[in-house]
Amino acid sequence: MSTPPSPPGAEWTDGAPVRIGALVPLTRPGWVGAGQHLLAGLELAVREVNDAGGIAGRPLELVVRDTAADPRKAAAAVDELARMGVAALAGEYHSVVARAAAARADAIGLPFLCSSAVLDALTEQPTEWVARLAPAQSHGWPIYADFLLGAGHSRIAVAAEPSVYWASGARVLRDHLAPRGGTVIELDMRALTPAAVCDELVGNRATALLLLVGHPEPAVSIVKSVRRDQRLAEIMIGAPAGQPEFAEWARSLGEDSAAIPFLRYLPERLSPLGARVETALRERLAESPSFVAFEGYDTVAVLAEVLRSSGADPARIAESWPRVAVEGTRGRIQFSRTPGISVWQWDWAPIHVADRDPAEPGRFRVLHTS
Repeated sequence: MSTPPSPPGAEWTDGAPVRIGALVPLTRPGWVGAGQHLLAGLELAVREVNDAGGIAGRPLELVVRDTAADPRKAAAAVDELARMGVAALAGEYHSVVARAAAARADAIGLPFLCSSAVLDALTEQPTEWVARLAPAQSHGWPIYADFLLGAGHSRIAVAAEPSVYWASGARVLRDHLAPRGGTVIELDMRALTPAAVCDELVGNRATALLLLVGHPEPAVSIVKSVRRDQRLAEIMIGAPAGQPEFAEWARSLGEDSAAIPFLRYLPERLSPLGARVETALRERLAESPSFVAFEGYDTVAVLAEVLRSSGADPARIAESWPRVAVEGTRGRIQFSRTPGISVWQWDWAPIHVADRDPAEPGRFRVLHTS
């Protein structure tokens, strides 16, 4: 005779907090600015959940672990958080790190809602344990390629560092551009100085340069070199991965930070909820919130709804991904199985291509919408 499962919340009798493990890059070589924004969104949403009564009367608690852009550190953090009894995992910005965390979460059976990483193959095989909010690279980066073509760019150089993420991005761009008459010229940043990049751009007659490299270096040095080379006065610099979104970019480059288009996972106009959250995030961060901060907020909003409806049992949480329907800051969030994607995927977050306005680098311009 089988015993029916207890109703959600029945196992919560002691008033102890419901814990969510948060994976966030907060030290170098991780992108600290992105990690701070992600954490701000996570923390704001947790505070609002608790102000509204928590989860079945129990407070929601965030247990934060710094991944520092290190896949091994992230995998170890997953094991540690599992031993602590967290109900689920949230967060991570760096795709390669998120992949390591997702693989470990899948192996041990711990639900993981990935906030911001876009690499298509978060896990090698389809998994029930992992879901993702950010649009997959194979969906977002072709939108950027369409923007390039629409702006008249067909000879596109990519300055790339060795990484699964950068290699995947270059492949997506090449596959989308080639049938449409575009050419991708790859520049290996292991072998080139920023000055040598300029020579390569001239020699290859490139009209656009995409930065598939880390920040601050070598991205900052490349931008400065190109901007100061009179031979390249007309070339467009782009950063599809979103580096110009963060205030750190503007502080590093000043006026040179403007007119560098990037992918931004926000609607053109925020909903009333999005606008309210934007105001609260701005106060928390003391600067304009990035799309990554909104991703953090939406992550907790989804997990809180799942915990209310399914309880803290990991298997129940994983089973709930296809039933989720939550109004997030950037639209209604629901998960489905998307061809070629191994995890439960929100398909899709809103996307546009934006840049910093040269007339006012603190302001963003929308250049292209999906």
